Amino acid sequence: MSKHSFNPNSPALGCKKQRLDKNNNSVEEESVPAPSSDISHPLVQREMCLYCFDVLHRQLFNQDPPPQPRTFPNHACPLFVTWSYGKDQRLRGCIGTFKAMNLYTGLREYALNSALRDSRFSPITQKEFPHLYCSVSLLTDFEDAADYKDWQIGVHGIRIEFLNDRGSQRSATYLPKVAVEQGWNHQETIDSLLRKGGYKGSINEAVRSSVRLTRYRSDELQLHAGDYFAEQANGYRV
Repeated sequence: MSKHSFNPNSPALGCKKQRLDKNNNSVEEESVPAPSSDISHPLVQREMCLYCFDVLHRQLFNQDPPPQPRTFPNHACPLFVTWSYGKDQRLRGCIGTFKAMNLYTGLREYALNSALRDSRFSPITQKEFPHLYCSVSLLTDFEDAADYKDWQIGVHGIRIEFLNDRGSQRSATYLPKVAVEQGWNHQETIDSLLRKGGYKGSINEAVRSSVRLTRYRSDELQLHAGDYFAEQANGYRV
């Protein structure tokens, strides 16, 4: 495998926003160029989740947007924001980008996109807010894999590129936790990703072997809305 030499102007890894399965904690990805980052190992901070909660809370309750954060650095990094609901943490939205974005802008944009504009779900409501969980994932260490099995379940997220049965280039991704949560092996994960990306033909070893796979790592942190309210009650501001 090899590290990517990223060109932020290249369309090679571009993909269209996709409608995905509500039941497998999958993600929607925006149309973006190749992934890149100005930091090698960003660390997710709880303040990033608190900021996402603040952005969404102010949007839902018709308040002014929050000021620019002062409690975490404004690095550029590919990222995903995930919202889930209730004790069973039912997925309510997950959208991100493989394009490196400054965190202040990226977290604000994708906190709202994933909560209100994920085409798989109705927008999150005021009533739901107290029962929400927010997860922020920062993506790093993008590498070209040798083949479709050249990644470690539970460690790597994967993004595949392939030609669908009509000859059009498509792509799809799963964050590292998805294969573990579903109990999938490498083949099952790839087969699911092919379907997620719109491949409707018969899937065999030749199809799997034709996939171009990029593996990456994700640093993730999750907070509950109760954590946000507790911080607000103590006068904390991001």
